[in-house]
Amino acid sequence: MINERFRHMIAGSMLEPLDYLFDKNYLSSIKEGDFPKWLKLISAMPQIETDFIDLGEEVTIGRASDAPKTVISKVEKQLRGFIPWRKGPFSLFGIRIDSEWKGGYKWQRMADKISPLDGRNVLDVGSGNGYFGYRMIEAGASNVIGLEPHLAYVAQAWALSHFAPSINNFILPIPLNKLPNPCQYFDTVFSMGVLYHQKSPIDHLFELRQALKPGGELVLETIYVDGPDGYCLTPKETYARMRNVWFIPTILTIKKWLSRAAFSDVQIIDESPTTVLEQRATAWMPYKSLQDGLHDRNSNLTKEGYLAPKRVVITARN
Repeated sequence: MINERFRHMIAGSMLEPLDYLFDKNYLSSIKEGDFPKWLKLISAMPQIETDFIDLGEEVTIGRASDAPKTVISKVEKQLRGFIPWRKGPFSLFGIRIDSEWKGGYKWQRMADKISPLDGRNVLDVGSGNGYFGYRMIEAGASNVIGLEPHLAYVAQAWALSHFAPSINNFILPIPLNKLPNPCQYFDTVFSMGVLYHQKSPIDHLFELRQALKPGGELVLETIYVDGPDGYCLTPKETYARMRNVWFIPTILTIKKWLSRAAFSDVQIIDESPTTVLEQRATAWMPYKSLQDGLHDRNSNLTKEGYLAPKRVVITARN
């Protein structure tokens, strides 16, 4: 699942302690949820060769003509076994995976405003199934390492890479704090949609900086609330129905946190509301989504009466 090209890439680097991921006993020892079932699904996937890969807004691997219809139907059934698909969209051999998030919206808001990724080693923290890693490769990154502790999304990523093994977009089933500390390996580090899920957000920022080379760039994307410097919303129980939201700071507070974490050259590159055009339920994510987290009579508020989510993208230097 984690292929040998990744082993060769990390050999002799600050990431060498991650070599344990190649131990055959390691993956088989993970019994969490449906992970063993997902690994079997991936192992049973057919080998389909293709010369067509497009890493644009809809990440596309292969054409419908690359395999018989019976094989394509089998692949579609297997891919549906990984529902819900949160990040995307994807197209595999003509099978369109309409994910909950239209990832192209987020990528377009930052792609032309961050430092060019050409030739860079990139870390994507909270990578999900690797959608944005493919976009980073399209933008010129040499290698992308995604960290995703949620095994359902890791399984999706490995299913995708089964059909595109030559792309240097590697998703590892570990959290950020499992990297060597300090690592100082990456030219660019992305943390998108992660900060507000952290019980200790400033510690998260320190860990992000320690993964960066000197002079490297952080790209931080997160929910924010309006308010003064120092203010941070702490939801009582849930925020837009999400239970794992701990702190939602103002933009001024985020800038102060970044300064306290020793980042410099902090730049706000985008502020945008989250809308149901960008995040919604689909056949590939048929559960409750953003619309269900908003107030029934006022879409500017969440179910709980908080201001509806808005997102900011910030860059900073190590």
